[in-house]
Amino acid sequence: MNQKTGNDCSEYNIKFLEERLRRYEDEVGQISNKSTLIDRVSYLRKNRENDVSKAIINIEYSMNFDLCFVLDCTGSMSPYIEAAKEHILKVASYVNSHNSNFKFWVGFCGYRDHYNNGNRLQIFDFTNSLEKFKTYITNKVKAIQNYDQPEDVLGGLNAAITEMTWSNATRILLHIGDAPPHGRRFTNLYDKYPNGDPNGLTAESVLKKMKLKKILYNFGKINDSTDVMLNVFREIIGEFPVFDLMTMGDNPEVLVDKFCKATSSAIFSPITLTTTLRNSKSIYSLQQKKLQINPHEPDWTTHPEKTGTLLCCIPPRTLAEVKNEYYFINSSFIEQDIFFKLAPQPFSVGAERYAYFAIDTSIGQANKLVIKKYHDIKIGTIERYLESVEIFNIASFFSIKFNIAAERVGINKKITFIDVKVLYDKTDNTYYSVENYISNAKFKKFNVNSGLITEFHSILEAFAHFTYKYTEGYLVVYDLQGADLRDEFLLTDPVIHCVDLLRFGITNLGKGGIQKCFLAKHKCNDICKKLKLDDYNLEGRCYENGIGVEKDMKRAFEYYQQSAEIGHADGINNVGRCYENGIGESKKT
Repeated sequence: MNQKTGNDCSEYNIKFLEERLRRYEDEVGQISNKSTLIDRVSYLRKNRENDVSKAIINIEYSMNFDLCFVLDCTGSMSPYIEAAKEHILKVASYVNSHNSNFKFWVGFCGYRDHYNNGNRLQIFDFTNSLEKFKTYITNKVKAIQNYDQPEDVLGGLNAAITEMTWSNATRILLHIGDAPPHGRRFTNLYDKYPNGDPNGLTAESVLKKMKLKKILYNFGKINDSTDVMLNVFREIIGEFPVFDLMTMGDNPEVLVDKFCKATSSAIFSPITLTTTLRNSKSIYSLQQKKLQINPHEPDWTTHPEKTGTLLCCIPPRTLAEVKNEYYFINSSFIEQDIFFKLAPQPFSVGAERYAYFAIDTSIGQANKLVIKKYHDIKIGTIERYLESVEIFNIASFFSIKFNIAAERVGINKKITFIDVKVLYDKTDNTYYSVENYISNAKFKKFNVNSGLITEFHSILEAFAHFTYKYTEGYLVVYDLQGADLRDEFLLTDPVIHCVDLLRFGITNLGKGGIQKCFLAKHKCNDICKKLKLDDYNLEGRCYENGIGVEKDMKRAFEYYQQSAEIGHADGINNVGRCYENGIGESKKT
């Protein structure tokens, strides 16, 4: 592998800056007619502030959601009806334990079959009382034995979609059943209605209504008889979450646990995507993209070797370099030649990028890689990939600082970010980002830049707090995901909220993101306290002086009070100063 250092990278730098400005103009939907760079930047900042304000409002709305359980209520489903009743309070406790701003309404639609007449459908409209929901399932919902295996699945879904009062921004339907709909399109089992739904409902007509109402479909799978149905549904609405609810033997606790995991995931998934995709229409578009994925690594002997160049950025060494918006634009890059093979289909797709299996064939033994490509990006465009490298380098800078500080107070588990480089494919004139593949580890999403915590780990929340403290409110590194290993968290694709809205892409929610998506939701844990991050003086100073947040003298005074209450001398002095000068409190004489 040949390597060279480019000291004069003006070609990259000018291209990078111009592409970044054009991208931000495209994202806010406003093309500036300003001629000078300073005027363009000023114009963009104002428009980005408006765009981010709307995004934060959408995030706050998304935390209010409707959750509807659609259940087959025939004889074989008795254990699942019981599990639906038993799990709901546990789910609420888990979801709200670290996300107190969640508010959800839960409803129920049970279905049986057409010859059940008055018992065919059973609807309990949305309520914010989980106890009422549980009582209804306990007293009113009973399994009834039927005579053929297909059930009125389409009727049940149609009733849930059209007869229930969907009113919140996030709308989640969790369908659980062990039998297909009527009709030879779905099954070869004995069927009293082999020509399909006797009321004329079709999968297309029902799912079209669901999309129009912005309802997101999830399925709990109990056996293989619903596989054909799921494939038909995928053709109409794209890929959707399918949860394994199969059980071996009679074990109610195992089933309730599976229900809890399925429901929690169904709740977290759409809210996780909100900050990037902004609406359920875009989520349906992403579901269509997921149909293109192939989760299996290809036979590399059948794929051609490609040639390319790796671009490696020189990382920042100081906080001043981190805060310098032009540091990466003006940086030099180390170039390395590479030979590689790339899978023809992605194995995964996220809100912004496809991920592909790849191998580095430059050395004797092939090294497994992950190559990532942004959706719908122009061929030959480098800027967004350089931005992903910039985000990695800054997150890595803080992880090194954090690990040193944590080790000093006896915390030995480390935080590491996977090295990210830009890959230029010479064959196709295409740019990608590339990183090493994480082997033998389960990939997890731990938190989201909206402030959502999907799996709480005190060290990760403390790390985010550390980045805020270290930069004196300039930024927060969040949206942490990757592998939880024995001695470290190995992370990838973080998001940075920064007061400079012309850095770090569309997921940077600026001052509002720092304040409303992190500070307002963060609760200091034991690691925060060991690192003395719970000294509220910094927060007080930030609110007093408008650093990283909107200036708020009352909140500044409240933080100084909290600092004083835990015995910090600076907090006591600041409270006295506030009283003396009437800062956030009436002046004392």
